[in-house]
Amino acid sequence: MADNPQVRFYLGANSPSGFYSLYDQLIDPAQAEDYFLIKGGPGCGKSTLMRRVGRAMEEHGLEVEYIQCSGDPDSLDAVAVPALRSALVDATAPHVIESKYPGVTERYLNLGECYDTPALKEIKDQIIGCMKGYQGCYARATRCLSAAAEIDGDCRTLLLTPALEEKLAKRARGILSRECRRTGGGPGKAVQRFLDAVTCQGVLCNFDTAEALCKRIYELCDTYGLAHTLLTHLAAGAMAAGYDVIVCPDPMAPQRMRHLLIPALSLGFVSSSGELPYTGRRPYRRLRLDPMTDPELLHRNKARLRFSRKVSAALVGEAVESMAQAKAMHDELEALYNPHVDFERVNAIADHIAEELLSHL
Repeated sequence: MADNPQVRFYLGANSPSGFYSLYDQLIDPAQAEDYFLIKGGPGCGKSTLMRRVGRAMEEHGLEVEYIQCSGDPDSLDAVAVPALRSALVDATAPHVIESKYPGVTERYLNLGECYDTPALKEIKDQIIGCMKGYQGCYARATRCLSAAAEIDGDCRTLLLTPALEEKLAKRARGILSRECRRTGGGPGKAVQRFLDAVTCQGVLCNFDTAEALCKRIYELCDTYGLAHTLLTHLAAGAMAAGYDVIVCPDPMAPQRMRHLLIPALSLGFVSSSGELPYTGRRPYRRLRLDPMTDPELLHRNKARLRFSRKVSAALVGEAVESMAQAKAMHDELEALYNPHVDFERVNAIADHIAEELLSHL
């Protein structure tokens, strides 16, 4: 993204079971001041509008949380302005969102009204034709990710013994005693965000977001996805001490934790591997999880584990290629729509929304 916003997450994942949504985590409608649900088809300016509103908020010194599209990380799916208890979201498939409290906190915004419908009708056949095979690309990507996840799970099951789980729990207790003093208040809350995603550009992780929220980063060097036990104990301990946490699931296993951020402590725990190395500044501390496994078990299964990693990486690569093909089809579709969208109107709507949100300051 051109503006390189600091706080960027994903709320959707291309997972082994298909699209996995955390969009209900974006904002609580009951607590929101303004929540805009944007509807509209391809190329109608949804991402353009949200980026423009986000920029206006930043120009007034407000922190903005940008939600990237897991299918196309250069596109936006939502923006949130926590200080104003407000958000805008692309409420169309595959992350359809409907209003719970219409007119009270949520408002629908139909950008389809910015289309030049008569002009689009003249290219109807081209529009219909350019999307053939799109769903098939994503179906193939899902099959590849599912196969890779089975292999990853097999390796994890092999190495994650009760003894290792106790070691990880003990290490978590040590970290908590050192880093996490009790606040004296009630328990903290957890919100979920994906920090990484399998995308058309490859497997990406927003390590810069972790650094923007947390000055002290523990890098967890974790080849086989073993960090979940450690992170679960850390999250539970931090919340018990009164701190809110950001739980970041693994897009390849969304029920398992991959990263943990505790902004109030400026403390983050991010997992890295050979396939997805940590690219941030020098970490505060580095924990190597692989040496904590049973050395005999690791040695005895060295060839099996190496082969499994190679096959899994190849399958994820095939999934990425399929998503790239789908992205190319979507780009062709947007190229047909874009000339027939009134972007001056889109920008005017964005400016009006920004002005309304800023009036709450």
